[in-house]
Amino acid sequence: MEPRKFVLIGVGQIGCSPNELAQNSPDGRTCVQRINSANQIFNNKLRSLVAQFNGNTPDARFIYINAYGIFQDIINRPAAFGFTVTNAGCCGVGRNNGQITCLPLQTPCRNRNQYVFWDAFHPSEAANIIIGRRSYSAQSASDAYPFDIRRLAQS
Repeated sequence: MEPRKFVLIGVGQIGCSPNELAQNSPDGRTCVQRINSANQIFNNKLRSLVAQFNGNTPDARFIYINAYGIFQDIINRPAAFGFTVTNAGCCGVGRNNGQITCLPLQTPCRNRNQYVFWDAFHPSEAANIIIGRRSYSAQSASDAYPFDIRRLAQS
């Protein structure tokens, strides 16, 4: 019988979202470290669960996707991915377009592919495409553990 296959995706950098930058960042650019530290604790425990599940569940395969790390790469090198705006939503209200999320009938930014975030909380389609591609086919060894979705599908 074919093993069941599971992909567990870690939490991204919530401390870098326009909402957190608007509420808790002194300059509206510096990510909120206490939030990101909590995200990293969660992700490290999730990754270790994957190792535990793979050791204890012979009829199933589990992998972990490091969305946090992929997101860190995007934030650190935005131009390499075509982004010009990393700290504001394409659609929203207030500081960083992050105090109130995109409202009905509100006109979003024109250059949405240049924004890492769509609104106060959610990555843009352009950012999600990068995260999805790297989840399927890891660009870096840290993108997925123990391997990416492509290898999981083949196993």
